[in-house]
Amino acid sequence: MVITLSLLAVAALPQQPQESDYYEVIDVTIPDEVVLEVGGIEQIGPETLLACTRRGEVWRIDDFRSETPEFSLWADGLQEPLGLLSHQGWIYSVTRGELLRMRDANGDGRADQFRTVCDTWNISGNYHEYNFGPRIDPEGNFWITTNKPFGGEPFGRVEWRGWAMKITPEGEMIPMAGGLRSPAGVEVAPWGDVFYTDNQGEWCGASKLSHIEEGDFHGHPWGIGSAKLPASRVEHPGEVPDGIMMPKAEGVVPHFKLPAVWFPYDKMGRSPSGMAWDTSEGSFGPFAGHLFVGDQYSAELMRVSLEQVDGHWQGACYPFRHGLGTGLIRVRQLDGGEMLVGGSDRGWAALGADPWALQRLRWTGKVPFEIHEMKAAPGGFLLNFTKQADPDTLADAKLTMKSYTYELHAAYGSKEFETVELELGELRSLSVDPRSYYLPVEGLRAGYVHELHVEGLRSVDGDELVHHDAYYTLIRLAPEPE
Repeated sequence: MVITLSLLAVAALPQQPQESDYYEVIDVTIPDEVVLEVGGIEQIGPETLLACTRRGEVWRIDDFRSETPEFSLWADGLQEPLGLLSHQGWIYSVTRGELLRMRDANGDGRADQFRTVCDTWNISGNYHEYNFGPRIDPEGNFWITTNKPFGGEPFGRVEWRGWAMKITPEGEMIPMAGGLRSPAGVEVAPWGDVFYTDNQGEWCGASKLSHIEEGDFHGHPWGIGSAKLPASRVEHPGEVPDGIMMPKAEGVVPHFKLPAVWFPYDKMGRSPSGMAWDTSEGSFGPFAGHLFVGDQYSAELMRVSLEQVDGHWQGACYPFRHGLGTGLIRVRQLDGGEMLVGGSDRGWAALGADPWALQRLRWTGKVPFEIHEMKAAPGGFLLNFTKQADPDTLADAKLTMKSYTYELHAAYGSKEFETVELELGELRSLSVDPRSYYLPVEGLRAGYVHELHVEGLRSVDGDELVHHDAYYTLIRLAPEPE
């Protein structure tokens, strides 16, 4: 009898909410004979996808939501394509050696026309000379990012590695920004600005999401010699100091661009990759307008909210959905709001159990209790939740925050430097929205990550927070109201 009561008591305890309660993961069934090391994905019809692979193939996938989708080889022989884009009847892709477009002109299910758009850059043969993209901006320009080589260089060096390129519709390559390391994702925001993700490593102290503007230098000196060439839109920054705190680098290194968001190592993945904005206006849950970023190592999808403060894009990142099949390379929002993710683990370690995967993430219709947005405010932050917080738990909730930054240096990665525990005031409810609160913070520091942890808070309907952490990259302090 005692045991029975104990079991009943345990069963009555509130259960920690699971990510799967709100977002289910559905595998796209891949035939055994298809090696789908996904490098790019695109939707070309209501139930039809294209997926390119690192092995140089492009597969057409019909009835992809069914239990038995139909795979057919649409194209092959490409050199490690790492992106797909449908535009004006053509499918664009960037490979190691070119930006090309292709199409099935005779309608037999195979691409039969291939056209080079731009091949201005060269390749040396180094295994890590990946190129990413393309994406297209409102003016019709294509954007790609180029990876710097890793390891030995037995074939010598080539120009324009570690750059962000704009390619006009006529095929002219315009090198817009330099100093990139391993920029595995590039995306154009709904409002037209261009962003890219970069992987932690030498001269890149923490993985990051950065805004690209003409003339930017993003910190890695390897390929910056190309800035001396006539085509460059970047002024050469000179010698980059080895061992300087990131906030100080902005004032010392000419044209140095601090990121929009840092992804703290192992707290928010290790190697961010492809990304997609939620433009579904609610079909993917309560995060319309947010950015969803994949990670090549942690097999997870992360969430980002952005705002512009004093002319600089910055914001916060949040955990979202773990336990995906493999390391993610590409993210694409489907018609109807689902997120499609795909990738592989070839060439790097990944937490996922599969060597390659293609999966759909679907909102179940239940609203999770989450930190919806963390935004900069004078003397603190605004915290918006997806649901109204229970006033009783609000009084007893434990909120903690620390801030830290990273060092710009030649060594691989950076530890968290100058870490300080910050003093927080009480959350103050805002009358304009019962889900919004002001959090006073003493000691805000520009150029530092502000890591928030929330415990003991519940919504008015009794839900616990699904995720308790948020990481705000505070590059510019919010100005005081006039």
